[in-house]
Order: sequence, then structure tokens, then C-alpha cells
Amino acid sequence: MPLPDPPETAPEPDAGQGRAPALTGLERGRYRARVAHTAGDVAAAQALRHLAFHGRAGRDRDRYDASCVHILVEERSGGRLVCCFRLLPLSGGAEIGRSYSAQFYDLSALEAFAGPMIEMGRFCLHPEAHDPDILRVAWGAMTAYVDASGVELLFGCASFRGTDPQPYSDAFAVLKARSLAPRRWAPGLKAPQVFRFAARLRRKPDARKGLAAMPPLLRTYLAMGGWVSDHAVIDARMNTLHVFTGVEIAAIPPARKRLLRAVAG
Repeated sequence: MPLPDPPETAPEPDAGQGRAPALTGLERGRYRARVAHTAGDVAAAQALRHLAFHGRAGRDRDRYDASCVHILVEERSGGRLVCCFRLLPLSGGAEIGRSYSAQFYDLSALEAFAGPMIEMGRFCLHPEAHDPDILRVAWGAMTAYVDASGVELLFGCASFRGTDPQPYSDAFAVLKARSLAPRRWAPGLKAPQVFRFAARLRRKPDARKGLAAMPPLLRTYLAMGGWVSDHAVIDARMNTLHVFTGVEIAAIPPARKRLLRAVAG
């Protein structure tokens, strides 16, 4: 069924300018997912992001916030915000230069991608929230958006905490062995500081250790058939290492699609 736009009375620019499905009805167990419609909603997301990324009070914000749709996952009882992320809708590859990721990666190969795209960014959980149902609801909201919008490519930056690649050597070796981007879409080098794991790592990975060291968001991308850049960007400002990650919606395994849609349902 068609999904309404945000109310016309709205928000200051910080509340986001994208079109968004209405996710107010997505409730599972203790949690609900909804679109941020007010500047106050977006400010709450920015505060959670700062707490999750920097470990202290503040607001994590940048110029991309005004162009994005912001998704909030809250506790149904009390309304505590436990997860958030933002979505930047693009009509196709010709617009990929507008994305957050384009600051760090040469994405010129993806300019030839013809279908609608969504960049997912700033995904975070409240540091005290550990219930796996939160991630399920978040991915249900993402699935609802993708299905309603006809998206063909989901992409973003998946981050490892810290800027030292050594603790993640098995994880990067697993990515090299299993999940590098197809040549036709492969991101190129652009950032001044990178770890070229595909070129530098030669040993066979310990797959168990490698998967355990990956952030949950990246593991979810990979379970959907996602692929990554052949290098990680060293982002000192955010104190992270991140890889570009893409998921072609048509290539998601059918069983995984059914699971995601069951939550989005």
C-alpha cells in the first residue's frame, strides 16, 4: 500500500528531506521502529550516535543529515531510543557522488548502476542495549523501506572500532577470501590513509575468529550476499576502520529475504 510522506508542517532542515515509508506500525516484542519527523527526533538520533561512537554526551551531526531519512528504534514502554540509522535515497548510480561514502572511496564504477540505491549510515545501538531483537526490528524497518521504494542496491560503510588493523587481521583475511566486490563495481582508492588488506594479507584466515571480530552490521551484510572494498579506510576522526559494503537486492538468498520480510511484515 502507498506510504505517506512526512507531514508538511514540518521539520527544520535537520529533520531530513528524503521520502520515507511510514514505519510507525512496525512493532515487534518490546520495540517499535519509526521514521523521524521532527528536528527533535533527529537531535535524539544525533545524541545516541555521539554516545555510541564517542562514549560521551554530545551530538554527532554533519551536512548529510538534512538529506537523509532517519529511522529510530525505540522501546515501546517508555520510548527509550535504543538504535538509529539514516538512509540516503539515490535514483541511481549517477547520484552516488552525493553519498557520504563518496568522500572516502572512488565510486566511479558504480555510476553505471542503473537502479535506485539507498546508502545506510550512522547505524548504532545504545551502549546498554544488548537484546538481539533490536537488530531484527532495525533490519525489518530497512526491509520495509527497500521493498516500498524499489531499491536495487543497499550500500554504506561498515566500521571496526579503532584504527589499528592488527586485531582484525583474521576478519580482513576472511573478507579477502570470500567477499570482495565484483570487478565491475569495485570501489577504488581515494582516502589518504588506507589498509590495503587484499594486497597485503597472504595467510589463510581463521574463519571462526575472523567472523567473531566483525561488527554485527557487517556480518548481516555478508549474510545477505554483500561484498566489500579491497581496502579499509583509516578514519581517525571517528576512530574507526571501515570498508565500503554493497548488497545487490536481487542477489540476496531467498531464505534470507523471507526472514527479513517476516519481520518487516
